[in-house]
Amino acid sequence: MNQRTPQPLTAAELAAWLKKEPALTLVDVREHRELTIAAFPYPVEHLPLSEAAQWMDAIDQRLPASQAVVVLCHAGVRSWNFGCWLLERNPAQEVWNLEGGIDAWSLAVDSSVPRY
Repeated sequence: MNQRTPQPLTAAELAAWLKKEPALTLVDVREHRELTIAAFPYPVEHLPLSEAAQWMDAIDQRLPASQAVVVLCHAGVRSWNFGCWLLERNPAQEVWNLEGGIDAWSLAVDSSVPRY
């Protein structure tokens, strides 16, 4: 079986993509307290992994299959795992993982986003 994994995306690549106003869905899988510390400066679909039981049944309504999905977390590990799960459910979906997560965004794109 050929298992797909999320496509890697650097912070700089994501910043350039967002400037073009693309049809994409940003998914932040961090916990509420993490968003309080360092919110991503664009609208996100917030799906904290610790609350998966609360949103899992409605995932298809929350993430339109017709749009690319970019997943992010603090360092890129939880988001990569979530992206793999999305692709297991729907191998045809376009799923990207922000390499280095919000920390890489702070370092490479927007230093006003606090590091933690």
